[in-house]
Amino acid sequence: MNEKIDIITYAAQVLQEEADAVSNLKHYLDDDFVKSVETILHSKGRLIITGIGKSAIIGQKIVATLNSTGTPAVFMHAADAIHGDLGIIQPDDVVLCISKSGNTPEISLLTPFLKKNGNVLIAMVGNRNSHLAQEADYVLDCTVAREASPNNLAPTCSSTAQLAIGDAVASTLIKLRGFSSEDFAQLHPGGILGKRLFLKVSDLYKYNDVPKVNPQSPMQDVILEISGKCLGVTAVVENGQVVGDITDGDLRRMLQKTPEYSSLKAIDVMTKNPKVIHEQALAVDALDLMKSKNITNLFVVDDDNRYKGVIHIHDIIKEGIF
Repeated sequence: MNEKIDIITYAAQVLQEEADAVSNLKHYLDDDFVKSVETILHSKGRLIITGIGKSAIIGQKIVATLNSTGTPAVFMHAADAIHGDLGIIQPDDVVLCISKSGNTPEISLLTPFLKKNGNVLIAMVGNRNSHLAQEADYVLDCTVAREASPNNLAPTCSSTAQLAIGDAVASTLIKLRGFSSEDFAQLHPGGILGKRLFLKVSDLYKYNDVPKVNPQSPMQDVILEISGKCLGVTAVVENGQVVGDITDGDLRRMLQKTPEYSSLKAIDVMTKNPKVIHEQALAVDALDLMKSKNITNLFVVDDDNRYKGVIHIHDIIKEGIF
């Protein structure tokens, strides 16, 4: 039991040390941060992010965040850069070098090329006296007091600080660009937000059967239609338009009241004027309508209000939209 308590206590200490390190970064936000963001915002090129070791991994995450929020970014490993990948960097590109020490050999070899190429160089460092900080046009200070790991060795607070500053840059750019949820969805068509904003009823209902009977259909045909199309409902259609619906629940209630149903027609059992939705409506709107009316399906219609099919709540839920 004591060992378990010690583990939790130590883990909590690590989290607190990292939280303190991130919180302290706000004191390092200065004019260099402002100019770095403005340079990236107004750049005619891309943001090239480079680093080595753990800093390279953090760089890749920052690149992913920027690309998904409207800022073109490319990751270039510092070791690959000095062994032939420098061609990635174009004159209009801004370069962000990430390094805790700012004195790694790969970064030191890279900076003269960037100077000669005329690129704006932004340094994300934990040492303002380093070679990288001295050579950079702007410095994003990620200094931390110590690492949260035993012996103050493994990158923990320092890598978390780099990640946090990267998020601060990305989020500030989002704000300055006026990047909206619709813009975000455009770049994430397969994500939940993208589906909520763009997935239409027409994208889903076409995979379902199209159950329908006419008002004068005998109940035997109605039962076969509901059973055969496996949607638990059928539309009652007249002149191409939905005039009613019959669900499997309606059938059960009918049998309880009238065991002898051979003389009944669809019109005798149907619910008139069921809810419909246009085929170009958003799937999320269809879901909201189903929830508000406590129903599990809607009949789909076109511009002329003609019956096209059925969308079921499960069609929407399986897309991850809740």
